[in-house]
Order: sequence, then structure tokens, then C-alpha cells
Amino acid sequence: MDIQYLETGSTDPCFNLAAEETVLRSRRQGTILMLWQNDRTIVIGQNQNAEEEINRPFVEKMGIRVVRRITGGGAVYHDLGNLNYSLIADAGNDNSLSITRFTRPVAAALRGLGLNAEASGRNDILVDGRKVSGTAQRLLDGRILHHGTLLFDSDLDMVAGALRPDPSKFQSKSSKSVRSRVTNIRPLLREDMSLEEFKTCLKLSLAAAAGEAGWSECPLTPAEKRAAETLADEKYRTWAWTYGRSPAFTYRNRRRFSGGSLEVRAAVEHGKISDIRFYGDFLSLAPLDPLTEALKGVPFQRAQVASVLKACSLSTLFGGISQSEVLETLFPGEIGEE
Repeated sequence: MDIQYLETGSTDPCFNLAAEETVLRSRRQGTILMLWQNDRTIVIGQNQNAEEEINRPFVEKMGIRVVRRITGGGAVYHDLGNLNYSLIADAGNDNSLSITRFTRPVAAALRGLGLNAEASGRNDILVDGRKVSGTAQRLLDGRILHHGTLLFDSDLDMVAGALRPDPSKFQSKSSKSVRSRVTNIRPLLREDMSLEEFKTCLKLSLAAAAGEAGWSECPLTPAEKRAAETLADEKYRTWAWTYGRSPAFTYRNRRRFSGGSLEVRAAVEHGKISDIRFYGDFLSLAPLDPLTEALKGVPFQRAQVASVLKACSLSTLFGGISQSEVLETLFPGEIGEE
């Protein structure tokens, strides 16, 4: 069976993210590949605090849009020199949820162009040791969305200026700047090509890696377009979605673990949690809203919170961050039996 291939035909980040979510929900069979581009945008992870991830004065001066996505991970900058890809497929068993299931074929596609590419770390693709792609995933009703960026010919000065990097992330890797950690694909190619030519090569390589004969053009249907536009208006274009998930709290702590950064902000009234939010670049597969709702009204005590956490699939919610690490962020220095 061929891969279903589509492009959104838009550079509006709100519509593109809504189209991606719409296809994830509406197309329940087969493997789907979407290639799309956003004009100057910062896309923040599902669980990040928007204001702390962006350089607000620079973003406003340059007219850069800020949008929240439905997957975990960190903030990324998009422009028309960046190519985004989305792969949607059956989730299968737990082993097939691994990010490398998707990053390895993309890295192989880049190697097919003569690049020294490798899937590295939790969710990066590197060329000659420098990052050209970051990825994230979302699980929904037996289907998995894997998407990533590909820095083909982006303005790296804008990348460095728009994002306010998390200092703790650099402490664990290097003290280099954002600019020195990332690179574009185009100048590293043995033979120059346009972004359109690059897209064609990527489609062929990914189809071959998936064991498919090729791809079939399966554009958005009229119904999908209408649904995506409605979702863009009601969700992705709203302040509540992008910024409203970043309220002020009275308790705050931030830690970094091998599975990513985790920040907790909580309001505690009369010894009980009245509101709580988790932020960070951890690779969650589902929204944290059910957990945060379950914690409301729970006494702000390690044992009580641990009981709530035990009832949840933490690997789905927090990726590689463990229950003990969540508790350590909430109750630093306290020891308990989990």
C-alpha cells in the first residue's frame, strides 16, 4: 500500500497544526506523510510556559507568531527555509512507540543525500554532530503522530534571536550558543538543490524505508479543511490555548533529568492543591489535563500525590521522567515510599 501524502497548501501555523490534528483524528488507517511549512513562527511544546520560552521583544519586533502544539518537547523556530514533516501510523505495541522508529528512516533519507546524519539523543537528528531536526510524538486512540522539523535553509540568526534557551539544557550538554548547536542541511549537500527537490527526495526515501512502493496524493478533503479551520479558530488561534496555559502560581520548582526538563507550578490553599501545572520539554504522548484535574483538592503531601501518580501511565504523560523524579520536583529533599 502506498503512503498517503498531502500538503496543507498553507503557511499559517494555526491552520497547519489544526490540519495535522484533524488528519490524526479522521484518517484511521494506513501511513500518512504530511509536509508543511510555517512562515516565521515559534511553536512551543504542549507543556511549556510560552512566556519563558520566547524572547518577547524580539518576537514582537519581527512579527513572529507563537503557537502551542499538541506534542511534548521544546520550542522550535519555523520559517520558510524550514520543512516540517508529520508521519501518522498505527501505534502498534509499546516497542513501536519508540521515537527511533521514525527518526531512523529520516536520518537514512538524509544519508541518501550524502550527509553524515544520525538519530541522536532523545529526539534529535544530527548531521556532522550538529542538530538539523527535533521531533515529538502524540498517541491518540491507537494511532501515533510523529512530527519533526528539518532545517533546510532557515535564517539561523532568527533562530538564535527568537528563542530564549533554557540554561539548564545547555549545562548538561555544552556551553555553546543556540547558533553553534544547529545547522542547515542545504550548505552541507554535495550537490545543491531547491527545497522542492529536497521534498521529493524525502518522499521517495521515506516510502522506501516504510517498505512501500511510493506515495499516493491524498489532499485534505473539503470536510477536513472545514474541520481544520474550525479547530484553528477555536483552539490554535486563541490566547487561552497558547498563553492561558501559563498562569502564575505560588509554588514553583524546576529540575532537569535525563528524560527532559520538568517545572511544577502550584497554588496551595488550606493545605490542598487548588491548581497545578507541569511544564517542560519532556516527550509526552498525551495531554496532562486529566492528571492536573485529579490532583486538585489533594493534600500537598508527597504520599498523597504519589497515590494519584500511581494511577496514571506516567510514561505516556511524562516520557522518560519517572514518578520519583516528578515527586522530587514537587517535594525536593523529601523521601517517601512510592
